[in-house]
Amino acid sequence: MEKPIKHVVSLSGGKDSTAMLLRLIEEGRPVDIILFCDTGLEFDAMYRHIDKLEKYIGKPITRLKSDKDFEYLLLEHMPKRKNPELIGRKGYSWSGPRNRWCTAILKQRVIDKHLHDIAKEYTLVQYIGIAADEPERIRGFNYPLVDWGMTEADCLAFCKERGFDWDGLYDIFHRVSCWCCPLQSFEELRKLRKHFPQLWKKLGEWDEKTWRTYLKNYSVKQLDTRFAFEEECLAKGLPIKGKAFFNALREKLKED
Repeated sequence: MEKPIKHVVSLSGGKDSTAMLLRLIEEGRPVDIILFCDTGLEFDAMYRHIDKLEKYIGKPITRLKSDKDFEYLLLEHMPKRKNPELIGRKGYSWSGPRNRWCTAILKQRVIDKHLHDIAKEYTLVQYIGIAADEPERIRGFNYPLVDWGMTEADCLAFCKERGFDWDGLYDIFHRVSCWCCPLQSFEELRKLRKHFPQLWKKLGEWDEKTWRTYLKNYSVKQLDTRFAFEEECLAKGLPIKGKAFFNALREKLKED
């Protein structure tokens, strides 16, 4: 006997998945379950966006969350270590391009477990909000935005036309995922420091408590020194690139 079908929307809360959800509903496509996995690392504006979106569409959004929070996993958790040099070190510390433990534990495992339980009774059709100009991210599943030819810019415009603006987050950042992600560009980190000083302060506090520096070549404290030095140079009309700048920066960092 075939199991009944449930159509599931994976909602990160960003412009792409929001646009996908809105258009699916506007076109009368079946949407049975909407999943938002809360990492605990979202901007406050994102939580307000999810609440606003839920009221707008008139459908419940299921909020999922790991039973272990990011700070505990970063600083305190004692995982099994394969690398003997890491045995005894507390916490996973900062993730990197080849070890995105935070995504795996705080999002993917939580979602997979939830869907595994539902799949016992239903056949699941899962919609993923990847835009048409991100072909490198396509890995099976169903991608309505790709079918519609909607780019990232199209998605943002689509959402704004319907009154969703994330309290201006997309006027500051290109992406609005976890605020503490070490895979952000320098430009995004400069903006975090400028517009969200309390979050920047928290980032520095975490960095001082863990055994791996935030970036391969920079601690948060060193990044703060660099960004402050850049501001000094720009105020004086001096460049923030080139040999002279980086020589002077190295001297600044020695003072830390």
